Amino acid sequence: MRVVLDTNIIVSGYLGGAVEAIIVAWKSGDFTLIVTEAIINEYLSVLKRPKFKIEQVEIEDFSALLFDKAEFVIPLEHINAIPNDDSDNKFLDAAIAGRANIIVSGDQHLLELKSFQNVEIVTAKEFLEKLRK
Repeated sequence: MRVVLDTNIIVSGYLGGAVEAIIVAWKSGDFTLIVTEAIINEYLSVLKRPKFKIEQVEIEDFSALLFDKAEFVIPLEHINAIPNDDSDNKFLDAAIAGRANIIVSGDQHLLELKSFQNVEIVTAKEFLEKLRK
């Protein structure tokens, strides 16, 4: 399974709770994480925000893991399916360029689409249910 994770899923996973199981599943090789340079930059920028109190060593470990286990893709086109929040379009760009099956997000703009060019867009809870099957 080829998956794009929205930044809110990464942050939630690092803060603990049920969503952490998604990070664990990725680390275990249960799915391939598809990323772009723009997504990586956003992941790391948001994880470094002081309000999350994530240790620098955890961020460095995550960064190393991304370079080791994630599949980097370069989008050939910029999709503009979400005009209200252009920053969300980078997840669609990655999904199309990386031939992803699923985008996992907590963002309402993405979730309202339900799917985009045969890429299913689901919540963390829905994705965890798929992983259990």
